[in-house]
Amino acid sequence: MKKIKRAVISVTDKSGVVEFAKSLSELGVQILSTGGTAKAIREGGIPVIDIAEYTGFPEMLDGRVKTLHPKVHGGLLGMRDNPEHVKMMEEHGIKDIDLLVVNLYQFEKTVAKEGVTLEEAIENIDIGGPAMLRSSAKNFRDVTVVIEPSDYETVLNEMKSNNGATSLKTRFSLAKKVFNLTHQYDGAISQYLEKMEI
Repeated sequence: MKKIKRAVISVTDKSGVVEFAKSLSELGVQILSTGGTAKAIREGGIPVIDIAEYTGFPEMLDGRVKTLHPKVHGGLLGMRDNPEHVKMMEEHGIKDIDLLVVNLYQFEKTVAKEGVTLEEAIENIDIGGPAMLRSSAKNFRDVTVVIEPSDYETVLNEMKSNNGATSLKTRFSLAKKVFNLTHQYDGAISQYLEKMEI
């Protein structure tokens, strides 16, 4: 795999994310981010580009639509060794996104709170996060995807010893974690909604 040049970071669990972003930046990685994550990274003195600036499209609908954009998903799903994909990405100004760091809205924690309403639960169903995770994991041959702070060190160590790249073995291992997570996440939502009546 080629060197990681661009990352999207958008996390609910911000533990270690500023340090991770700093290390990525020092390795020459351009960082794109959203909302609170972008704010935390910026306050850590690390250069960051807001997703809205990158896509040319504002966050909207009370934050429901932030990352659902071809410049994001094209950058994650485009196959780097497919000339047609490369040509199409160039035509539409879509840049490779080589690393995705995302963890999801905490749906299970939300619905575990006493007195939580159905409306509150619904607003804590993450849409953009799982979509980006699935795009990245599907394209694991080209994209590194991280869902847990405990994997930051592994990724950084590989990048430092491999000219800014990660191994296919690691990318596949991380992709499997993603599909396990999205399976569990959708299961938790389904189980909660099954108990609800409106």
